[in-house]
Amino acid sequence: MKNRHSFTLPLTLLVFFLAGCQNSAQPNPGQTTPAQPAASTWQHGAMATAANPYAVQAAMAMLEQGGHAVDAVIAAHAVLGLVEPQSSGLGGGAFMLVSEPGQGLTFLDGREMAPAGATVDMFMQDGKVMSFFESWQSGKAVGVPGAIALYKYAHDAHGSLPWATLFAPAIKLASEGFIVSPRLAEFLPRMAEISQLATNPASAAYFYPNGKALQAGDLLVNKAYAETLRRVASEGPKAFYTGEIAAAISTAAQAGPNGGTLTVADMAAYQVLERPVICGDFRAMDICTASPPSSGAMQIMIAAMYADMVQPASSQADKLAAFVDAQRLAYADRDHYIGDPDAVAVPLDDLLNPIYLKQRATERFAPDATPTPGDPTKVLGGKPLAGVWARDTTTEIAGTTHLSIIDGMGNAVSMTATVEAPFGSARLVHGFLLNNEMTDFAREVAADGKPQANAIAPGRRPRSSMSPTMVFDANGDLLMVTGSPGGNSIPAYVAKSILGVLDWGLDAQGAADFPNIIARGQKVRVEIAEPEGKVIADDLAARGYVVQEREGENSGLHLIVVNPEGLDGAADKRREGIVLRLK
Repeated sequence: MKNRHSFTLPLTLLVFFLAGCQNSAQPNPGQTTPAQPAASTWQHGAMATAANPYAVQAAMAMLEQGGHAVDAVIAAHAVLGLVEPQSSGLGGGAFMLVSEPGQGLTFLDGREMAPAGATVDMFMQDGKVMSFFESWQSGKAVGVPGAIALYKYAHDAHGSLPWATLFAPAIKLASEGFIVSPRLAEFLPRMAEISQLATNPASAAYFYPNGKALQAGDLLVNKAYAETLRRVASEGPKAFYTGEIAAAISTAAQAGPNGGTLTVADMAAYQVLERPVICGDFRAMDICTASPPSSGAMQIMIAAMYADMVQPASSQADKLAAFVDAQRLAYADRDHYIGDPDAVAVPLDDLLNPIYLKQRATERFAPDATPTPGDPTKVLGGKPLAGVWARDTTTEIAGTTHLSIIDGMGNAVSMTATVEAPFGSARLVHGFLLNNEMTDFAREVAADGKPQANAIAPGRRPRSSMSPTMVFDANGDLLMVTGSPGGNSIPAYVAKSILGVLDWGLDAQGAADFPNIIARGQKVRVEIAEPEGKVIADDLAARGYVVQEREGENSGLHLIVVNPEGLDGAADKRREGIVLRLK
């Protein structure tokens, strides 16, 4: 049985427990493992929320058959890869957090992987870093996709419906056609200007038939996608990671401009990794999330520092200022220390230590200052850490998608999936787009040669802002399933949903709708599309923050809150999603 533990448990011991080893070790004195409720106590029904109605309907089709939340999320994501290709798909990867009453939590890393031929300086030319456009649209940007392998790993461990059943909705839509949504259509003219989507032959023929961009309301058929899924449904992942499809992916990645090194051997070598789940206290509740290379740790850090910064009598404006400062501190630490834990020594125990976070909460920078990373060893002792790594210049473009699902037995899944930037690398293979995930590494090599935690290396997985997260009460009962797309802004979006529900008195939809506030670095971006956002922006500016007003933010929060009276779901109005309930 897998157990959840607070982050104060040493990470090595946490890994041991999460691996399912019982009675071989015990938590540190004073540490508690929240009780896991029995599955038979669940009486709230089922719910699914994601960024497109077709996907949510596919999830519900699985839940109506008695399927596990994992079955539902696989079916829904296979559809998203078809109807929302700008955000995720079979050519990308994902992080999946699974909760089963009585069985605990599992974090599955289906993140894309760097090819064996990748080098630390592969985005450098003549001593200068390639522009993001050149990098984004290059073959070098393509990493080994993880989505299909993640589907199978999760289904083998948790699924209850037959494997082939999960792909039936997506195969039907791809074969018979689906209605192009306004959001997909709105992307295409702009993508024709800034990317190779309209010039690469395969993607041009699909998205720009007869040289004209698809329009909202068009019926779009993708027989190649249907055939890919039929093969995966009948043959399993080997149909994708070996043979014809793997060879086509390799050929597309190696093609110019700036061809990469991805090979069929890289495809065959891909593996899903089961990593530790990290949990931290927030006012007698447990925030549980994904460990590195995810940025889920920021949810624990932000909540802990925020709790130390606010008082019972704090005004809402003071709470939002604390939210800003907690973000600034957490982002500075995340950017400096977190990378692929299989490649670099991420000081996760120290960064999440309550003693360090309490001290870090006192280090609020002047509103117009540029935050810098802290050094946990100055508080906890040990060899100084801050000077080990060079400054990180990673930029994540706001793409990606998120799904939250709870099934009729109380099993829950929070999954965030991506192809990185919109439409990935714009290279269409067998009906799906390849990712440009390698640009999530630090592309610029430090002039002094100092290593970066998120540097490129063969087999490494780039740091990700994706933060699938759940919250539990003191009894171990599920309270919330949340997550969002949005590139580097994801930690801010997800933290807003958590604090919105747990501290600001908002329901699920209110938390999703609340103006987004992103505080990474010196500037604070505030969404002012609604009047409340303008009030927030003006107040922060009056406090001295360098505020950047934005008409819109690219969040895609899809969350479910468990209340005594039932499930309360939200679909971010900034996307096209819906919430459906099964009683």
